[in-house]
This record gives sequence, structure tokens and C-alpha cells, in this order.
Amino acid sequence: MASLTEPETKTTTAPDVIPSIPQGETKEPATPTDATETGAKKKKKKKKKKKKKAPLVLDSIGEIPSRLLGGELADYRQHRQTHPPTIPVHKLFKGSGREFPKGEQVPYSEAHLSEQLRVFPKGDPEARESETMLHNGLLDTVREASEIHRQVRRYAQSFIKPGIKLTDMCHQIEEMNRTLVQESGLKRGVGFPTGCSLNHVAAHYTPNCGDDTVLQYGDVMKVDFGTQIDGRIIDCAWTVSFDPKYDQLLEAAKAATNRGIECAGIGARLGEIGGEIQEVMESYELELMGTMPGDRTVHKIKSISNLNGHSIGPYQIHAGKSVRRF
Repeated sequence: MASLTEPETKTTTAPDVIPSIPQGETKEPATPTDATETGAKKKKKKKKKKKKKAPLVLDSIGEIPSRLLGGELADYRQHRQTHPPTIPVHKLFKGSGREFPKGEQVPYSEAHLSEQLRVFPKGDPEARESETMLHNGLLDTVREASEIHRQVRRYAQSFIKPGIKLTDMCHQIEEMNRTLVQESGLKRGVGFPTGCSLNHVAAHYTPNCGDDTVLQYGDVMKVDFGTQIDGRIIDCAWTVSFDPKYDQLLEAAKAATNRGIECAGIGARLGEIGGEIQEVMESYELELMGTMPGDRTVHKIKSISNLNGHSIGPYQIHAGKSVRRF
């Protein structure tokens, strides 16, 4: 008697694909970890490494003729500027995506910081003002003008020497100022006429055409010029001297200036800033030779009573507030 049985079911699997290996060679089977790493390597794209610009190696081109100025002659070459400068400063930075330098920063005194916390316990208003300036582009504008002024100033320090005529000196400063700011009407240009006050003249002297005054070795000269962008004027002055006997006078002016900056800021009292400047200035003495051999006279350095610091407004070199130094 025939019996019915269920049909036999067979399962088939695809045969493993084994790569052919030449005779005499053996190959280790790839582990799952190795395969994963190999796949990851294939997926990763090679990133092109940015080539770093080689640092500029600048050869010294000599010392600054005037005393106690510090720094290197033509140090603007570190920003790939030429010597003498020929490239407008905004092309050195904005064109290459770099930020304008911040320049020298003087920290506030401890007394000023304590006063700030007392007067403004809810926060530093200067930090808020700085942030507002940054968003409005004002900070970038004044830093550009400051860098222009710095480069023009450093260039001027290379040719201001005994024997130069003051009119020629002022002409060179103003022409370089126009070149580096890329003068454009009232939008960009010179802030005010260049001042070069000699010896007993404290400030604000500008030579006219036909003035044949020549700078001498024994002179003390105050050079003052300005750069403006969108009416924002950067004003800076420095003292030129070649005779080392006036070194203490230069040191006094520098120390008093830095002291004033330390004490300045939002909430600072202008009279107190002036008092601090006067105190530092008058702590210095200057020893000069007399008319007779071996005769030496010590002079107390004094603040000039009617020469004040002042605020600067848009297109206004002397604005409303003054800092009396006496």
C-alpha cells in the first residue's frame, strides 16, 4: 500500500564568494573592524591644507634719529607695506580679510576701576558703549584712521632730522597722510594743518609759505597732525629732540600722558584727570648746563596752565569738554 509523504523541502544558500588567490600565496580574511575602517577611509575627503604665509624677515634700515621714540624704523613693513609707504592702509587689511591693529593699550588704574564699580554697580557702561561702537562700525573706522596715523608718523620719524626746513617737513607729512588715507573730499583726508612748534612755542604753530625756519640739533619740537575718516578725527602729537640733555623732559611728557589715559573713561571727573597729569609731570626735574663752565641748574618741569586736553567731535577738532592740567 502506497503511503503519501510530505514533499521534502530544501533550502539553498548562495555560495560564499571566495577571491582567487594565486598558488603559493595566503591571504588573511578581513575582519569586520578592518572593513569598517577601510570604508571610513574611502568616505573621508582629503582636506587641502592651507598654506601658511611665511613670517616676514625684515632687515633693519637704521635707527630713528629722534630720541626716546622706541620701536623700529619702517616697522609698518610687517603689514606688507612698502618703504616709503605707497599702499592705502585699508587695502592692507580689508582687502586681505585682516582686522586693523588695536595699537597700544594702557590698562586702567585700580582707583579708576574701583570708582567705576561704585558709580555703576549694574555693569560697566564703557563695555556696553564699546559693543555699540563695534556694531555701528565706528570702532573699525577709528582703528583704520589710527593705523594710518601710526604709519605716517613712523615714516615722518625717518626723515625728521636737523637741517630739514619746516615747510618741507609739513608738506611730506601731509602728502603721505593723503596717500595712505586715500583722500576723498570730506569723507577721508587730513584732519587739520600739521603743527610743528619749536622750543618756547607750546602748540598750534604751522609754517606758512616762505617760512625758511630750519630744524636745529638743539631744538625741541612738538609735531601734531590728524587723520579723519567720515569726520572721525585721530589726533596725535609727539616730541622731537636730538640732544640727550632733554631726555627727562620727554620722559615727563610720556609718563604724564599715560597717567591721564589710565584715569580716563566713562564716569571719570575731568578735573581729577588733569590733577593726575599735573602731579606726574611736576615730579620730574631737568638739569641743564649754565653759561659758566661746570655751572649746572636744576629746573622743575611744570605743566602749562592754559594748554588743555579736549574732546573731539565729528568734523570738530576742539569739541565741548576740556581737561585742565593746572
